Amino acid sequence: MTDDFYEARINMIDRQIKNRKIDDSEILEAFKAVPRHEFVPEEYQNLAYADRPLPIGNNQTISQPYIIAAMLVRLDLDDDAKVLEVGSGCGYVLAILSQIVAQVYGIERQSALVERSQRRVNQLGYDNVEIKYGDGKLGWAEKSPFDAIIVSAATSDVPEKLLDQLRLDGRMILPLGNSFSQQLVLYHKKADDKFDREKLEPVRFVPLVDGKS
Repeated sequence: MTDDFYEARINMIDRQIKNRKIDDSEILEAFKAVPRHEFVPEEYQNLAYADRPLPIGNNQTISQPYIIAAMLVRLDLDDDAKVLEVGSGCGYVLAILSQIVAQVYGIERQSALVERSQRRVNQLGYDNVEIKYGDGKLGWAEKSPFDAIIVSAATSDVPEKLLDQLRLDGRMILPLGNSFSQQLVLYHKKADDKFDREKLEPVRFVPLVDGKS
């Protein structure tokens, strides 16, 4: 099958990701393998590989490619890892993760996006991905513990249930803050209820839609 966006995808990797000092070969290969344009509405496909987030409907966005890569690098993922994405949106990050780890789970509060993203990952053959509708702050206890959790929407507080669902030595990365100021924060579980916390770069994400929204 002809991939009209292949060169755009290679340019995205070279200029936006590798050029910003991300050189993890598995992550780069995952970005190369996954067709980002398949996860955005048709009217935005010509911008799918631009250095920016894009609307995906339901007041949600697909994140900037570099930010996704930077978050994944910080999770230090092993091939046999089990990973949860909270706020999985269009399913693009799930697809990237599916190329890197053994099992991927996604939670999304917008039912239309759940249906659309599950259909898309199935069509593209990512058979180690499972998505459900639900409140991301509650996590997915039945599938826990997780080796890593990535939260792809901003929250003003750290969801305790997500921390509880990390296995020992697991990591969670999330944008912490409000609509005016957000910062990526990495949590690393060292023992029961004991976490190392590292503040990373400033970011801008849409708010996490939870059960109160």
